[in-house]
Amino acid sequence: MTSEDIRNRKWTEAEKQAIRRGAAKQAAGDDSDIDCSDIPRLTPEQLAQMVRLRGPRRKQAVSVRLDPEVLVWLRSKGEGHLTRINDILTNLMEAERKSRKSAS
Repeated sequence: MTSEDIRNRKWTEAEKQAIRRGAAKQAAGDDSDIDCSDIPRLTPEQLAQMVRLRGPRRKQAVSVRLDPEVLVWLRSKGEGHLTRINDILTNLMEAERKSRKSAS
């Protein structure tokens, strides 16, 4: 099913009401009746592929020189290799701050 199929579908009034109720509960943050017991655990491979999404932040333009193999590796991961550099450095910075706090 495509998003076009969903847009063109003729919804019954009962379906519209159910969607409205679900949307209202979601907007209110009420997820108490969601049953997640049938969702399988993530595999180590899936967990390794996860990345943290961060909200948009203002960034400062800089010029950086990278080893060619580092740049090839970053580009091999797909679009957004410059954002990926920022994410890698942000993760490293947060991990260092966290380890400093736990050492204190």
